[in-house]
Amino acid sequence: MKANVTKKTLSEGLGLLERVIPSRSSNPLLTALKVEASEAGLTLSGTNLEIDLSCFVPAEVQAPQNFVVPAHLFAQIVRNLGGELVELELTGNELSVRSGGSDFKLQTGDIDAYPPLTFPGHADVSLDAGELARAFSSVRYAASNEAFQAVFRGIKLEHHGATARVVASDGYRVAIRDFPASGDGQNLIVPARSADELIRVLKDGEARFTYGDGMLSVTTDRVRMNLKLLDGDFPDYERVIPKDIKLQVILPATALKEAVNRVAVLADKNANNRVEFLVSESKLRLAAEGDYGRAQDTLDVVQGGTEPAMSLAFNARHVLDALGPIEGEAELLFSGSTSPAIFRAAGGGGYMAVMVTLRV
Repeated sequence: MKANVTKKTLSEGLGLLERVIPSRSSNPLLTALKVEASEAGLTLSGTNLEIDLSCFVPAEVQAPQNFVVPAHLFAQIVRNLGGELVELELTGNELSVRSGGSDFKLQTGDIDAYPPLTFPGHADVSLDAGELARAFSSVRYAASNEAFQAVFRGIKLEHHGATARVVASDGYRVAIRDFPASGDGQNLIVPARSADELIRVLKDGEARFTYGDGMLSVTTDRVRMNLKLLDGDFPDYERVIPKDIKLQVILPATALKEAVNRVAVLADKNANNRVEFLVSESKLRLAAEGDYGRAQDTLDVVQGGTEPAMSLAFNARHVLDALGPIEGEAELLFSGSTSPAIFRAAGGGGYMAVMVTLRV
């Protein structure tokens, strides 16, 4: 087998697989990369038993033959090649990797022992890949990293007719993003770490979903992925979204991010990075206090609602996370100093963050 492939496209494909394939494992086969050669190019595949990933790389191939190589070692060799064109040649159990003046000889593994990876040939529903990636990216910060929090470690994907919704929560905040969709999709919970890989591989075009027993398969024109889903019931997040809004504030999101960053320097790290919000007379005053001093900043805002003034407190890091996906003007909706608050884009866009307040 001989193949000629550009270093750029091969490195991009290997980069996706490196994120999934473990560098160390009690089962050495899981650290390997399977390469299936055809006249159209190379299909790279790997698994960590939670995610199966397959990626197609265009190449000129003669005498196609499949093989298995150590994934991270192969990727490291390709990245360090000096030339722009990579030549692969398989002879027996040895793979030659050549580019420029470099020539590496890499021992291949037992391809018959490699676990079979199967991907479905049909799709149950299709979503816009770019929209799906943006939605997951918008809410990912709110998913928990704590192992004991079960479904909180996932991102829920819901289908509501002409729209789809992704929801993440760690029990202290909820992040929601709605986006256009079609088809009759199922509601499911994607592990947050698997969502990270989806964000990386989904670009333009369609993401075709196939539902299995506790599994989701996602296929694009270049990539195929099997994901194990989380089992369990996602909490009823709708009940924490405040309905009785008493105070509304609109201001540039960037200005608020910068001001929170400034005062948070002196926020007490042992007291939830507390930053106080005081809204009054079309002004938002931010204040933070810690062992080394106090900080204060004041911003002009557009104020509305029935309450003339309100004082609240938030975790500064949670505020910055909530503001991250918002561009342009941010709209803050308050229902009381001890009730959850809503942060969203003033012009719409489908994104919303709901945060609990700290005790004033």
